[in-house]
Amino acid sequence: MITGRTRLIAHLGYPTESFKAPMIYNPWFAAKGIDTVVVPMGVEAAQYPEVLRALFKVRNMHGALVTMPHKITTTRLLDDLTITAKIAGSCNAILRRPDGSLLGAMFDGDGFVRGVARKGKIIAGSRVLVVGSGGVGSAIAASLAASGPAAIALYDGNQPAAEALASRLREHYPALHVTTGSNDPQGFDIVVNATPMGMNEGDPLPFDIDRLASTTFVGEVVMKEEYTPLLRRALAKGCMVQVGTDMLFEQIPAYLEFFGYGTATPEELRGIATLEY
Repeated sequence: MITGRTRLIAHLGYPTESFKAPMIYNPWFAAKGIDTVVVPMGVEAAQYPEVLRALFKVRNMHGALVTMPHKITTTRLLDDLTITAKIAGSCNAILRRPDGSLLGAMFDGDGFVRGVARKGKIIAGSRVLVVGSGGVGSAIAASLAASGPAAIALYDGNQPAAEALASRLREHYPALHVTTGSNDPQGFDIVVNATPMGMNEGDPLPFDIDRLASTTFVGEVVMKEEYTPLLRRALAKGCMVQVGTDMLFEQIPAYLEFFGYGTATPEELRGIATLEY
């Protein structure tokens, strides 16, 4: 039920058809009697800065979830950023503080890492390949780096993006061995698809699946379907995998705390969610 006291959390991105957050947050808010609602809002890149400024003139706009293609742009439009958001160079959550200023945070990487750890995969001392150096890839790389891997390799079709992320990682984690330029998954313990490849029918795989060892842990960020073509191929090779929604469910407790709504377990959220694929 939406009332005159309902607080709004905008879910900003484009296109919106694949958005899953409203189907998780809103049932949880309803079950807890919290008068807040997450509303998907399709905003194209050219209009985004103007729309973002206008949205937060709405007095009951409590905050926002930010997704593709706006995570990087958002960092330049706010008053302050958390340390993780600064390292990632991207932002997926905005909170309007009591003084009206806007604070940006990044939880994609934390959600991914928590999911990996929950499945028993040890990140410390491992070799990791992250394919994709945009907002979500940068966030995942930042959180993985904080977990103590021996090495991280970065690959992006836009090589300057990968180099920029590598530079930020080296600045904040000087002991970490960081390389760029190859998406060959051979020899890695953890491989992450942090690209949009898999959202559209006929997309190529983000790396050569035949070079993947059966002992490699494969993580996905695409949520259009639970098991993407990449994950189905990885499972066929005997790999442990993490689906895109695992990252989402693992990071939502951190979001709830950020927005001031307490916390929840991933199991509780999954039990209430009304996900559709």
